[in-house]
Order: sequence, then C-alpha cells, then structure tokens
Amino acid sequence: MQYAGQKPWEAHECSQLNELKIDMTGLNMLSGWITNGDMIMIEQMPIFGGYCGGVEETAICDVATHLASFALFSGNFHLDGPIHIRWGITTSRETLQIAAHTAAAIDANTDLLLANQYYPTAGPCTEMCLLETAAQAMSDTASGRELLSGSAAAKGVVQDKTTGMEARIMGEAAIATAGMKVSDVNEILEKLVSGYEKNYANAPAGKTFRECYDVLTVKPTAEYLQVYDGAVKKLRDLGLDIKH
Repeated sequence: MQYAGQKPWEAHECSQLNELKIDMTGLNMLSGWITNGDMIMIEQMPIFGGYCGGVEETAICDVATHLASFALFSGNFHLDGPIHIRWGITTSRETLQIAAHTAAAIDANTDLLLANQYYPTAGPCTEMCLLETAAQAMSDTASGRELLSGSAAAKGVVQDKTTGMEARIMGEAAIATAGMKVSDVNEILEKLVSGYEKNYANAPAGKTFRECYDVLTVKPTAEYLQVYDGAVKKLRDLGLDIKH
C-alpha cells in the first residue's frame, strides 16, 4: 500500500520490512518450540485450481511443502489438506487424487509422518457427509498416511456442525481399508465419489451438534445412528468390509 507522500520505492521497502517482521516472528516461535522439545505440526493446504494449477501441478506443490515442513521448519509431522477452489472441500475427486499421489510418493521414499485433514461439504447427520468422509479415509489409508484429522463437516466453516459420528466413520473406514489392494480401493472410490460429487451445489446442510446428539449424555440420536447405518450399508455394498 502506498501512503500519501511516499515514493513508490519507499512503499515497497515498507512492505518488505513488514513481511520480514512477520517471518522473524514465526521463526522465533519455532525456535522456542524446538528449545522446549515441543511436538511441531506444520499445516498447509494447497488449492487445486488456484495458483498451483491442475492436479499434477498441485501435487508437485504439495510434495514440496511437505518436504519444506521438515527441512526448513523442523516439523515432527505434516498436516495436509488439498482444497478445491470451487467447492472449498478436501473430498472432491481432484483433491483426493492430489493428496493420495502426494502421500504415496513421500511414503515410498521417506519415513516422515503424514497427516490429512477433512472438510466434506455436507453437514452432520447426513449420509453424504459420512460417505465423503469415508472416501477420504480410504484414499488416505491406501496411500500411506499415518494420521487422519477430522472430520470438519459443512466445510469446517459453520458453527456447531461437527460431531463424533463423522470421526467414527473416518476411523472405521480407515481400518477396513488397511491391507486392501490399491486397485480394489480405487474401484470402490470411483463408485463412491461418482455417487456424491453431483450433489456439491445442493449438499444437505445437516444439523447442529445439539440437534443430532444428546448434550447431557453426549450420545448420538437414534436418527443419526440410523443415518450412519445407512451409510455403512452403502459402503459394504460397494465392497468395503466395514465392521461397525
């Protein structure tokens, strides 16, 4: 920003100085964490369709930022989360491909700890939300990620729209996927993603935590359990041997 009375180069130098101060603040925090022996998580979410470009270009960017997290910032594990520029989610076909190829490449060549975060478009107490979450859990598990971080329903931007049931299906789908052939996982994912991706523009909003949980006992309602059972049945029908 150029203020009145400033020469263009003075405004540029002011901007550079502010950026340097921000960078030094971050490095000072990192130094403190390392000195304290803290566990350091570095998070980054490349945007598919943004400056990174398409699937291949965004995957390259994703790999680079993973490596930078450990080499430049001394991270203990990296939290990924490719985001679709149009839908703002991690569960789209393209973002699943980016995350999967990135994780598979790094997992095959390093022993680094990889994580991924979850932003389905549908809200809690909807079958679509659970199927989106399961799809990403399958993709992450088959491609070698060690940690799953989720799930933040309704894109993670609506107040009180996250519950434990989304995390439950994330974990159960991951357990069921472990040990499966990648080719078999891809066959299921093709059918699964094809089933929900046509509903992005009209994704169900779902319910708030207090609407789909008993806030006193912290147990899901009978309605949400029924929705969950329906999603599990669909996954089983597609070939995923989910247990619970």
